[in-house]
Amino acid sequence: MDKLVAKSACAGLLPLTIGGAQVTDITPSHITSLAPYNGQEAALSQALKKAHGLTLPSANEATENGAMRAVWGGSHVYLVGGAPDAALATHAALTDQTDAWSMVKLQGQMVQSVLARLVPVDVRLAHFPVGRAVRTKLAHLSVSLVRVSDDAFVIMAFRSMAKTLVHDLKEAMTSLQGRGSL
Repeated sequence: MDKLVAKSACAGLLPLTIGGAQVTDITPSHITSLAPYNGQEAALSQALKKAHGLTLPSANEATENGAMRAVWGGSHVYLVGGAPDAALATHAALTDQTDAWSMVKLQGQMVQSVLARLVPVDVRLAHFPVGRAVRTKLAHLSVSLVRVSDDAFVIMAFRSMAKTLVHDLKEAMTSLQGRGSL
């Protein structure tokens, strides 16, 4: 009998290093959508704090506690990095999204220049500080973008678009390197 092997959406595509930018694959053990029930945002935030040491992020924000991160996603929040505590289901609808997303980390000295070619968002630290999260376009893909340090962003895209995501990042990195900018 054949054995199925779990693979990342970016298997065989990453890591990628061109000049001063690197793209690496992130494969969290869990990604869970938390959709708060009406009027339950404060209670969910308290339960999230108690269970995982995270607060419910405000619009366009992400909160982090070690390997766990809560990322604003509009009407819901993505809990990334570990299984959600069952008590959260009292305050929100929980949906396992682990197999639906690809996640990459873009980092390096030229990360802002790479993203400036691809996203319609000002990603400079003065305007997009660490902990900021936004739903936006990267080239023509819908993505969630989270700044995790001065020189690094985490990008979440639908799993089916992983190859396109890596291609678009590689094209921008190659273009900057060809201009002597990377």
